[in-house]
Amino acid sequence: MDDAAAVAALYNYEVEHTTSTLDLVPRTLADQRAWIAERSGAFTVVVAERDGHVVGFSSLSAYKERAAYRGTVEDSVYVHRDVHGLGVGRLLLTAVVDHAEAAGFHVVMARIEASGVASRRLHERCGFDLVGVEREVGRKFNRWLDVAVYHLLLPRAQRGDGAH
Repeated sequence: MDDAAAVAALYNYEVEHTTSTLDLVPRTLADQRAWIAERSGAFTVVVAERDGHVVGFSSLSAYKERAAYRGTVEDSVYVHRDVHGLGVGRLLLTAVVDHAEAAGFHVVMARIEASGVASRRLHERCGFDLVGVEREVGRKFNRWLDVAVYHLLLPRAQRGDGAH
């Protein structure tokens, strides 16, 4: 099933109305399809549906282009506002972390606009640690924004905390 249009609609709402992404330009359907295609294989896109409608998605992307970073990925999680607080985000984040672990990645990173308390708590509940805050690195809606950087070491079994 082609979820690109629904994923684009969810993402573009966030682009146009929130700081949950620092992207400033909505994606076209072609852009979204290309973005999804780039995340095949070791990377992934996971879609959550409820009553036949896409209510969220998560993904893994390359963290940096340089070869030394190949063992590290960055996650993204977006959940439709109508289903916030129902556990969809946790299911989506858990799915991409499980995928990263199975694919042999060593670290999952998350870069979250610092006022995004729900996203920060989600990552903390899933075992991520805050490693720093980048001050005023993004600008959206005529204001400077901080980005909180989170980090999860894999495999989780070696951590001894049982985080899932």
